[in-house]
Amino acid sequence: MKSPLIEVDNIYKSFPVFAGSINVLNGITITIHRGEMMSIVGASGVGKSTFLQILGALDRPSSGRLLYEGKDIFALSDDALASFRNRSVGFVFQFHHLLPEFSALENVMMPGLIMGTPQKNVRQKAESLLGELGLGDRFSHKPGEMSGGEQQRVAVARALILDPMVVLADEPTGNLDTKTGEELFDLLKRLNTDKGITFVIVTHNEKLASECHRTIKMLDGRIVDAKNNHTP
Repeated sequence: MKSPLIEVDNIYKSFPVFAGSINVLNGITITIHRGEMMSIVGASGVGKSTFLQILGALDRPSSGRLLYEGKDIFALSDDALASFRNRSVGFVFQFHHLLPEFSALENVMMPGLIMGTPQKNVRQKAESLLGELGLGDRFSHKPGEMSGGEQQRVAVARALILDPMVVLADEPTGNLDTKTGEELFDLLKRLNTDKGITFVIVTHNEKLASECHRTIKMLDGRIVDAKNNHTP
């Protein structure tokens, strides 16, 4: 097993509700290794997406620590945390969230341009990524001119443009038909194998989950089972 990349230490998350609060995460502790492809499964409402949002620094936990390469990122200020998230974490969601008025190439370039990367450099990187993902002939196409699978591949390229430490995917195949979903998952596996990209993937698809190196199951905001499927 490769070295630890992310250490989740006793994380709790609660949300205020009328006359009290509701606990969504109840003491999550787990280590995610560099180059690992890990799936998270469980019924709706058990805290999977909340956990992924905290892993990606989109939300802070109520208590507990989240360490990236040994550094507690929630000790950072809000501005420093946002900078860390933008540079270090890639996101792929069930709905691709592409900007409809921009081309595939422009959508992929956007995070790099926002971070101040020279346009020439980010364009070259975006073109290379889209080519690797089988979209070399779709640079100028807008989302409405592409299939669902093509749009999701654009979203994957966008997630990779800044060379993140980890890519977090929340039901990335959930809005795709079975064949297209399997093709997308095969693409993620290839990126993991060929490039060593670390993936954490929330999915309801048990078959696809079993193809990851490790599967954890959540229930009531806790990890209730962890299974090694095969060694990376």
